[in-house]
Amino acid sequence: MSRSMKRVCKQSPLAVVLFVLAGWLAACGRGAPEAPAKQVTIYVSTDRVFSEPVLREYERHTGVKVNDVYDTEETKTTGLANRLLAEVNRPRADVFWANEPVRTLVLKKRGVLAPYRSAQSEGIPATFRDPEGYWTAFSARLRVIAYNTTIVRAEEAPRGIEDLALPKWRGQVAIADPRFGSTSFHVAALYAVWGEEKADDFFRRLKANQVRIAPSNSAVLDLVARGEVKVGLTDTDDVNVALEAGRPVAMVLPDREGKGVPVFPNMVSLVAGAPNADEGKKLIDYLLSADVERLLAQSEAVQIPLRPGVTPPKRIPALETFKPMTLDYAMAADRVEDVTRRLQTILGL
Repeated sequence: MSRSMKRVCKQSPLAVVLFVLAGWLAACGRGAPEAPAKQVTIYVSTDRVFSEPVLREYERHTGVKVNDVYDTEETKTTGLANRLLAEVNRPRADVFWANEPVRTLVLKKRGVLAPYRSAQSEGIPATFRDPEGYWTAFSARLRVIAYNTTIVRAEEAPRGIEDLALPKWRGQVAIADPRFGSTSFHVAALYAVWGEEKADDFFRRLKANQVRIAPSNSAVLDLVARGEVKVGLTDTDDVNVALEAGRPVAMVLPDREGKGVPVFPNMVSLVAGAPNADEGKKLIDYLLSADVERLLAQSEAVQIPLRPGVTPPKRIPALETFKPMTLDYAMAADRVEDVTRRLQTILGL
């Protein structure tokens, strides 16, 4: 017993009671320890300028802290996929938001992802949902051919991917590094659809045609807009940003009457062993909502909603108005590592 308590005890029993009660009330005044704030960690390869407002909106409405982790423009998706693979035994992320399908399929195959069927996915066509529940797609972009309108007339622009290897475009074509991002998905898709022999021949002809390899799709668009090349293979969001800035570019949806336009959706997945799995599932529910597809359609990302009833973005045709490339995502994912090695040799990367 402390000296102060002993002095109180000598005064009266009532004083003892009052002394103890005062201590208890003081403790209550300090309050019980606060429960830790809810949080969720998401790895995101979709451009930060487009994805971050979506995640901040989720924070604002739910009060859940979103720890969003991004990668560089040059290595996005690939860099994050490698990080998830490195962390497989001690996951730090709860959710993976990929801007293209291939890396998600690779991660599923490597046991990095966990199945989760969100109730929100019911409005999305079955084509864009994994039957086993490991991923669900939402809001798609297109691969397009951009051209400089000051030096290329609309009727002269390439109409298909194979046109880029024609002698008339020698030294005037740019593509992003095919080892990363949406371009890695696109080349894997071409190998899956065309077959090895035809795809190898195309990229050899492209190399002989002095194709320029840019570090990213936005860099491709910059080369086209500045007139350093006449045409380039890039994404709809990059073209739209340039159009909003008044740059002299236009785009062609390639092969819309042939093999089909390359369509690549976002994909969202739950990470296996996620430290905040319950919050991760709630975030996935939100990302698959019509509200998010609407936000992405109305943003500069101009992403095409996959669910019916959501108004498509300006400048970009609705999904039902053109022929999409028919693609087995799993087949493309199985080829991505082999395709990367082949193109390193063919293109001298």
